[in-house]
Amino acid sequence: MPSAGQQAKRRQRQIVTEIAKLGLCLPGSLVTRTTRCGTPTCRCHSDPGQLHGPYPTWIRKVGAKSVTRTLNPAQLERYRPLFDNTKRLRQLVTELEELSAQVVDEAEGWERG
Repeated sequence: MPSAGQQAKRRQRQIVTEIAKLGLCLPGSLVTRTTRCGTPTCRCHSDPGQLHGPYPTWIRKVGAKSVTRTLNPAQLERYRPLFDNTKRLRQLVTELEELSAQVVDEAEGWERG
């Protein structure tokens, strides 16, 4: 039976291999937005309002600024896998960090809290 350290090394290699296969990853969030327009007599200003949309929107930070891009349906379908890759990348990095902490705790005889 493999030791905990050997199991951790094997899982580390699996994580690294999966990360290498991910491909491009888009940072930020994919959200659906509805809006009101600037025409005061439009249906979106009635009570209750019928807002325009929904519009798929990509929001990300570039430096200190938020950048927002409204995507058309073709762009949404084309880029959705890249957002999925980013989500999976974050999951794998979190797992790798937890695995690393576990290995260090075991190596040092520390108990995880």
